Amino acid sequence: MKFLGNLLWFILGGWAILLEYLLGGIALCLTIIGIPFGIQVIKLSWVAAWPFGKRIVPTSQTTGLLSLVMNLVWLLFGGIWTALTHLILAVVFGITIIGLPFAKQHLKLASLAFTPFSKSYKKY
Repeated sequence: MKFLGNLLWFILGGWAILLEYLLGGIALCLTIIGIPFGIQVIKLSWVAAWPFGKRIVPTSQTTGLLSLVMNLVWLLFGGIWTALTHLILAVVFGITIIGLPFAKQHLKLASLAFTPFSKSYKKY
């Protein structure tokens, strides 16, 4: 079932999200200051391309203030817009019964896009 969900997700727009995240991550990695953000965006791209079968969990690392600062910078310069995009798409997909699984995945991606430095994903 995860394979079918991921396949439908990818065909119906997951490829566009993957491309968007990858291009943004590569652009961020071109600058020295943007490298940590670019790495997180590239990690987000793989989750956004194949979200079924993955769950979002808090990181086991205790980075403390550094992750807080990185999350705040992320929110100010793009994270809020990424999370809002996923929330809007969740509402659009949530209107129909068939779109509910996709809406759930967009909500999961919104939580990861909101604070990527304090969360990671695990397969289940």
